[in-house]
Amino acid sequence: MSLKRFKVLTFDVVGTLIDFERGMLNYLREVAPDSKVQDEDFLAAYRQARKRPDTIAYPDDLELCWHIVAPGLGLPDTDAIAQGFRDSVSRWPAFPDSIEALARLRKHFKLVTMTNGQRWALEHFATTLGQPFDLKLSADDSLCEKPDAQYFAYARGRFEGAWGYTQEDNLHVAQSQYHDIGISKKLGITTCWIERRHGQTSSGGTIESAHTVPDFHFHTLAQLADAVEADQ
Repeated sequence: MSLKRFKVLTFDVVGTLIDFERGMLNYLREVAPDSKVQDEDFLAAYRQARKRPDTIAYPDDLELCWHIVAPGLGLPDTDAIAQGFRDSVSRWPAFPDSIEALARLRKHFKLVTMTNGQRWALEHFATTLGQPFDLKLSADDSLCEKPDAQYFAYARGRFEGAWGYTQEDNLHVAQSQYHDIGISKKLGITTCWIERRHGQTSSGGTIESAHTVPDFHFHTLAQLADAVEADQ
């Protein structure tokens, strides 16, 4: 299947383009520099907190997550620190390849975000990434979060309305099997899995799920851009 047959790339943002794990861990070390908590232990505790049924809009939910995680890990727990955890999203870094790879991909495709984050957070992420997107969709726009199929229907309606592209023209690019790859395949959307945690044994901060075989599979976004440029 030729990659250049696609016209629009829809992107998961947090975990695919933005290194949320590094961002959270940077905040952990900032507020608790003497803590002996291991990175993977913190991510596992966060992952469990995010699986609860009473989550609120993301990333506002990070405040509640901190209050849940901190006591069990012996971390300082105040309202100010919890709010700082939420606000740290403005400083979360892009993966080292994201900015350059997005610039390369934009030469060939329309780029659309499909983030579960609220719009205020998406604006920070887009700035960090160099504002490469042709259409920015957030959970505030879709009024739901992936893996809800309604988000994918909403996004399709937006890019069809903007450019006349259909689902067959769309490649969905994401790292989360739970939020993106499984539901995309179920809906018949062509998928590209960016396996950011390749070679690591856990799912880090991402909720675990059954493995769905994607249509395309790369370890970095740069590898996807390379494959597009090599495609004849």
